Amino acid sequence: MDLLERITKYRQARGWSEYQLAERSGIPQSTISSWYKKGMTPSFSSMEKICSAFGVTLSRFFDDGTEPVSLTPPQRELLKKWDCLSPVQKEAFLSLMDSIL
Repeated sequence: MDLLERITKYRQARGWSEYQLAERSGIPQSTISSWYKKGMTPSFSSMEKICSAFGVTLSRFFDDGTEPVSLTPPQRELLKKWDCLSPVQKEAFLSLMDSIL
């Protein structure tokens, strides 16, 4: 999967348009659109902003799943759902978990 496909996957998993990604990342929508139209690769600093908007690290973003992982299927599902949460939702979830444990 190429970089733009991966960005699209993350964006669509959250139900975001290109405009919403632009708003959340601070990158002009025209820049994001030009990546797709011209097949350009985002810069490293743009990727940092995109990953921040998605709430994931660069390493998590680029993880292609080929490394052996010792997570159970329910743990993997939880991580997938975690990646789709907003920062406020993550904080609320952690508070809930703290109250349960």
